Amino acid sequence: MQLYYAPHTISIAVAIALEEAGLAYEAIKIDFAEKQQTTKAYHQINPKGRVPALVVEGGILTETGALLEYIADLAPDAGLRPTDPVRVARMREVMFYLASTMHVNHAHKLRGARWASNPASFKDMTRKVPETMAASCEYICNHGLRGPFVLGDSLSLADCYLYVISTWLEGDGVKLTGFPKLQAFMEAMEARDSVKAVRAKDML
Repeated sequence: MQLYYAPHTISIAVAIALEEAGLAYEAIKIDFAEKQQTTKAYHQINPKGRVPALVVEGGILTETGALLEYIADLAPDAGLRPTDPVRVARMREVMFYLASTMHVNHAHKLRGARWASNPASFKDMTRKVPETMAASCEYICNHGLRGPFVLGDSLSLADCYLYVISTWLEGDGVKLTGFPKLQAFMEAMEARDSVKAVRAKDML
């Protein structure tokens, strides 16, 4: 498999899951500073011009949630997705919240042009980011984390997703120390070999 990624983006959640699953992959960096995501060559891989993209035997897959689920399918013994239907739904509940709300909150800081045309609106969106991201942290602490991890004592796909989004908090003006439960989660994730592996590859 080939994983197209950009450092510090949500694509790193896929790399962490691959490491957790013990699956071999080639990491191919897309340099956002050089706007490689906008090139015709990369659009042939992912026409959305975003990361991640995962090249597999059946073609090219995109969207973080879909790639995480694919990894869980490939390596069921890794336990990244529970078997109990309620626990699976709880995992996805958090993943969908991260994708539809918390990630979008973060994107308002630098991606205002996705939602508005007036530059003055971009500045207003940027000012709002610390508030909306802090509100998301509060929600995750109160309703998302059911223990050290999203599902309690066992790591799941949702934790890979949550970890990467939480690495953005300081840059978004949110102090992790204000959310002890989330801070403990981050410390638990940092101790995992999967996170150490992607750090060693300069992906984080």
